[in-house]
Amino acid sequence: MKVLAVSGSLRAGSYNTALARATHELAPAGVEVELYDGLATLPPYDADTDGVAEPVAVHELRRQIDDADAVLFVTPEYNGSVPGVLKNAVDWASRPHRAAALSGKTVAVAGVATGQYGAMWAQQDLRRILGIAGARVIEGELPVPRAHEVFDAAGRLASPVIAERLRSHLDSLVSQAAPVTLAA
Repeated sequence: MKVLAVSGSLRAGSYNTALARATHELAPAGVEVELYDGLATLPPYDADTDGVAEPVAVHELRRQIDDADAVLFVTPEYNGSVPGVLKNAVDWASRPHRAAALSGKTVAVAGVATGQYGAMWAQQDLRRILGIAGARVIEGELPVPRAHEVFDAAGRLASPVIAERLRSHLDSLVSQAAPVTLAA
């Protein structure tokens, strides 16, 4: 099984990207995690070019989502909501209608912030946006507050409590994305 981890932050020292990277170590056995790193290259969504002259970065985003069995979105909170660059990526991945990369894709949401709420508002907004875009959003969120206390100076996840919560969140994502096999 393959999970695509998408961080909604462009910042080099992003705690959200650090959490997305931590999924490599904490994913269930047999699960490959790929980190999407093309967020900064996506042009603003433009319906006039969509389907006509698809930008390479858009093609790559859609391909990576298509190739994944599930997607974990990790969002910072900017002004109480989702950053524009992440919303833009969801807009591209939600087209064409009913045949989009996100259509029916099992996804989970997490968020990291330096404050005490762990990007909860952004996660709520992102869950709604992804659901409207056609994704199957699993129950539960993963708010990670006080990021400066959770990650070490090298950007590694240092909190065993958050590591266990991330492991559990990934387990839920993988189990809900796994194909159902019927007993004979």
